[in-house]
Amino acid sequence: MHLLPSELSHSLALLGLRVITFLGFKLEANSSSEYNLLSIKFKNRLGLAAGMDKNGDFIDALASLGFGFLEIGTVTPYPQKGNPKPRLFRLGSDKGLVNGMGFNNKGVDHLIKNLNNRKSKIPLGISIGKNFDTPNENAYQDYLFCLRGIYKYADYVAINISSPNTKNLRMLQLEGPLNVLLAILKEEQQKLSKTHGYKPLFIKISPDNTEGDLQSLFGAILKHGIDGLICTNTTAEHNYHGGLGGLSGAPLFKKSSEILSLARSSLGKNFPIIASGGVMTKDDYNKKIEAGASLVQIYTGFIFSGPSLINDILNKQ
Repeated sequence: MHLLPSELSHSLALLGLRVITFLGFKLEANSSSEYNLLSIKFKNRLGLAAGMDKNGDFIDALASLGFGFLEIGTVTPYPQKGNPKPRLFRLGSDKGLVNGMGFNNKGVDHLIKNLNNRKSKIPLGISIGKNFDTPNENAYQDYLFCLRGIYKYADYVAINISSPNTKNLRMLQLEGPLNVLLAILKEEQQKLSKTHGYKPLFIKISPDNTEGDLQSLFGAILKHGIDGLICTNTTAEHNYHGGLGGLSGAPLFKKSSEILSLARSSLGKNFPIIASGGVMTKDDYNKKIEAGASLVQIYTGFIFSGPSLINDILNKQ
């Protein structure tokens, strides 16, 4: 599969997984590692990061692999093709990916159809974003549209304001726009919870923020009662493929882990943090937990190693 173009092999791998799941394949994870967070019961602390299944087309197939939870999306109000191809590149010797996808997805209505048809009960995070042509001053409308649509299906909602592949999206992390967005989303969460129960809101942040920007981010998260943090998205600070797109995988591990440690010290020992960024081995997973992660996500490591990485992390001593 790695001999094929990256985006094609990604699609074929997911289709193949669907077939073998239909035939009865299931990977049993270590059931002794159950973990409770924000009233959600996870069978283990390892999850799949957003981006693998943007549209919820493969929820049941991915649930069969032994993950404790899945994060699907990022989904936008309306379908969009994303950035021009090629936009996904493997860095074989460096164990990384450069992703310039740009929130390509089939829109929130398509995702909702899949959520209605899912059979597995695995905890789901749903990542939401804005369409590329929505100006930042109106971005809150896109996030509200998605939040209202997916809220009742989610175990938690991830607010993606940190992808480097949608122009100016990261400007929403600045103090002024961030406070406006979080206040609006928190108010809507409270309204929706009266009908559908309380679903936590997580904010996914960039690894490229300065320490000052991060402290402002953490302050806004606490001020508005945001429930959790996803630490971190991909980095735009690299020289691969002309520096375009977001870098993930092994080259991101150190940077994302440093921000994880800062977040833990700033937000307190009990604040929910999902660590994402560069987890390629069981040792990487353990280091994220030691640095303060409540839960850990994989993505690039899963692409390079396949389901064996899940087994290595959860079942090997």
